[in-house]
Amino acid sequence: MTESTALYDIPGPHARRRHLLYGLASTVVILALAGWILYLLFDTDQFTSTKWAPFAYEGIQELLLRGLRNTLKAFAYASVLSLALGGVLAAGRLSEHRAPRWISTLFVEFFRAMPVLVMIFFIFVALKVQPLPALVAGLTLYNGSVLAEVFRTGIHAVARGQGEAAYALGMRKTQVMTYVLVPQAVRAMLPAIISQLVVALKDTSLGFLITYEEFLHAGKLIASNLDYDLPFIPVVLVVSPIYIGMCMLLSWFATWVARRERHSPKTKAVDVAPAEPGTLLPGQQ
Repeated sequence: MTESTALYDIPGPHARRRHLLYGLASTVVILALAGWILYLLFDTDQFTSTKWAPFAYEGIQELLLRGLRNTLKAFAYASVLSLALGGVLAAGRLSEHRAPRWISTLFVEFFRAMPVLVMIFFIFVALKVQPLPALVAGLTLYNGSVLAEVFRTGIHAVARGQGEAAYALGMRKTQVMTYVLVPQAVRAMLPAIISQLVVALKDTSLGFLITYEEFLHAGKLIASNLDYDLPFIPVVLVVSPIYIGMCMLLSWFATWVARRERHSPKTKAVDVAPAEPGTLLPGQQ
């Protein structure tokens, strides 16, 4: 007998056979697409030694490594500042006072809706800021606004009774947030935080539009100085896997954190001293 849940029915033999056919058909289509792309690459002589020999030069390798270091530096600055800004904005949105709550809400809604590239260009061109600060500022404003919503949602995800119990014990709001709500909310927030940092890492590639010498800018500079047809394809085949690998590493870390938090115990046994004769409860004489 097949079982069912509140969301869907367990597929029967015909449905499983149909899903298997769908999976096989999708696999064939994906393999055919990959084969067609490889055919085009071989047909245009993209794997000849002439087009890959420049990457053996020490100068090109140093240029790529310098671009990678600049990318990681921009990502490190943007991620730290985004987390700090997100925490401040989340605290403002959770405030009981109307003025900081409204200001934080307007800030979050405005910069979350503004395209990242527009902010970076405005800071770089209109405010005449150097490329690295302009890139970091644009990434911080956008990702900090998104992370503020992540933090606020994580706090609200904690059972309401947790905060009420803490207030009943006489804790102030700062103590409730620090010792009760935030430690429990971190469990739910970590995967979303790391996923947003993946977005910040990918958006560092926008720096090449404002002449910041990051990894993509280094690839563009190399391709523009090669003297054969379609020079960008070998460069893309070198740069793209590194970008994808870094993003996959962060995504894997988010999955690992989520799995670790899911299987970790929520409570830990604590040794309690045995009651001694004559011990009185508070209020007893």
